[in-house]
Amino acid sequence: MNIRIATEQDYAQWLPLWQGYQTFYKTSLTEAVTQTTWARFLDPAEPMHCAVAEQDCVLVGMVHYIFHRSCWTAGDYVYLQDLFASPELRGKGVGRALIDYVYAAAEAKGASRVHWLTHETNTDAMHLYDKIADKSGFVQYRKLI
Repeated sequence: MNIRIATEQDYAQWLPLWQGYQTFYKTSLTEAVTQTTWARFLDPAEPMHCAVAEQDCVLVGMVHYIFHRSCWTAGDYVYLQDLFASPELRGKGVGRALIDYVYAAAEAKGASRVHWLTHETNTDAMHLYDKIADKSGFVQYRKLI
């Protein structure tokens, strides 16, 4: 398995992963949001990135991550926003490899922290997360604007 930054040519294989992620979380985004997100990944001036897991020339996973400032450290934080592995490959190291890729990208750019959220019902993923990161103890509040 190879983990690498997504390229423009990956769109056709990335899209079903992105849609699978949305299905998992019982949501859907407009085509306009999807196109904007993809364009941001390809723009080197953007802090948003997409890495993909590739096996035998087929994309089997993706991770989206965003560098952002913090008032608490000199180094940026990295928000791991979306992580998805093909259902047939779950538990086979795809998610772990993608997270490790983000950890390495964060370290290479001098970031101070990688953080993410998951839904409290995503217990399968939490088995992995509990092994490779610490729970912050914070509860998220939000208001849609």
